[in-house]
Amino acid sequence: MTNLGKYSAAFWLDIAVKAALVCLLAFGAFSGLQQFEGKAFVWRLATYPIAALIIPVIWAVRGRKPGYLYAADILLTLPFLIDTVGNALDFYDAIEWWDDANHLVNWALLSGAMGAIWRPRFSSWTTLGLVVGFGAATAILWEIAEYLAFIRNSPELATAYQDTLGDMALGLAGSFLAGLGFGFAPRR
Repeated sequence: MTNLGKYSAAFWLDIAVKAALVCLLAFGAFSGLQQFEGKAFVWRLATYPIAALIIPVIWAVRGRKPGYLYAADILLTLPFLIDTVGNALDFYDAIEWWDDANHLVNWALLSGAMGAIWRPRFSSWTTLGLVVGFGAATAILWEIAEYLAFIRNSPELATAYQDTLGDMALGLAGSFLAGLGFGFAPRR
């Protein structure tokens, strides 16, 4: 029998974030509730868990070296959980600024995951540049995915251009904040 007490609090937090994500995604995909309608929840159920497994898979492929990157793993998964919780609580339709706040905060978290990985390996300025570049690229890819998944055939198409530019700008701003934090925070 495995001694579960040997695992750190970070391990259990990581597991809890991933479990909550998968459970809420399944609920959203199959509950039939109105707040999930037209929000591509089957697509999210198929893709968000893949994103949540990126760091564990890379770690396993690289030989499970000591020093698992819990902070990066949690930071990478949290934006997907926050997005899913926002949909479950109908915040995207009920709170006007929720989508904008998510693009800023979630890109700070997502980019922060990369900052946690790159900070020990690169200088402050290089870390800042890599984090901002990663954030910009993923913000663009996210907006393309949003368009393909549900905007192109929805009533939101009329205002999508302005919203997309705003979302990308907020994602870039969040990435910049994460880059500053991870690039220029005091090092040990």
